[in-house]
Amino acid sequence: MARRIRKSPWAGALSRTFNAMTRATLRASTRAVVKAAKKVARQAVAKAARKTTPRKPPRVRAARTASAGAAAGAPSNTPAKAAGAGAACSAMAIGASGARRYQLFKPPGARKSTPLPLLVMLHGCAQDAQAFARSTRMNRLAAREGFIVLWPEQDRLANSQGCWNWFDTRAGRAYKEAASIVSAIDDVCARHGADPARVAVAGLSAGASLAALLATRYPERFKAVAMHSGIAPGAANSTATALAAMQGRRKPAALAMASAGAAALPPLLVIHGTADTLVRPGNGRAAAQAWADAAGAQATAPRTVQRGKRYPVTVTDFKLKARVVASLCEIAGLGHAWSGGAASQAFSDPKGPNASRMIWAFAARQFR
Repeated sequence: MARRIRKSPWAGALSRTFNAMTRATLRASTRAVVKAAKKVARQAVAKAARKTTPRKPPRVRAARTASAGAAAGAPSNTPAKAAGAGAACSAMAIGASGARRYQLFKPPGARKSTPLPLLVMLHGCAQDAQAFARSTRMNRLAAREGFIVLWPEQDRLANSQGCWNWFDTRAGRAYKEAASIVSAIDDVCARHGADPARVAVAGLSAGASLAALLATRYPERFKAVAMHSGIAPGAANSTATALAAMQGRRKPAALAMASAGAAALPPLLVIHGTADTLVRPGNGRAAAQAWADAAGAQATAPRTVQRGKRYPVTVTDFKLKARVVASLCEIAGLGHAWSGGAASQAFSDPKGPNASRMIWAFAARQFR
């Protein structure tokens, strides 16, 4: 008779927490999809109504369409347009935690002979690489700016919720998963022309926490790190302490931050919503402060920025002389979601400032 595997109470609590989070977010996403569907339906009715009106001769209509398209700078429907989307592929890397799949995006015209910057994007719980890519739309930005995007993916056998085990430092799973990400980076640099001297890592939620762990474990490998709604290294070492850290009841250990060496830590960008009830906003502030404390940096005066009707963001830079060690961006009204993400995706809020652009701009400054 097969042995039955029993979950610990803490594992069950974590599972229930993420299930509730997923249901709430999916309800919000469903409302957004329904709203979009109604808009499409109205447009379809209007289009059908236009078709009932007398149409002009084909030659005249084609000429007017062509001239209007040229005036608007619209792209033509040619193979060149399709090539402009860049190239995507799937692969697998073998690391300390076993085999892990990843998705890779290369911009148009990428050649192995001309190394390009690499941005590693780590998804959150209840996501996979494709869902995270759709939410952040980072591939679209990469096609325009000319960098490669690596999308590692957690194995559901390693975590049933699809979370990276960033917190499990006691059993060592966190360190093994970090090492596996580095193996994937090495694979992409060797086979796809990514520049090992220009690598940045970013993530959402559990992915953000693993990104920060990577930066402290392998500081020499990264020029920049970005945490969106995550928890700093040293705040948890088990499932139980992870749950406490998410609610802001634990602070990162100073020694965990300082172990990398103050001068070695790559600059940190923290993005966190003030309305995040899953990973409390204090975690973002604690991460930025821990990074600053490790380097002896001081906080500058906060400044508030708002563009149009998007959520306002308060930015606090932590500087050592003129160098930005950490930058904290607190977004008013944002919950546990990717700021400025696609409305149709879970864990994504289109009303926030564009986090993808913020992250790339921050990383690009470190690549210079």
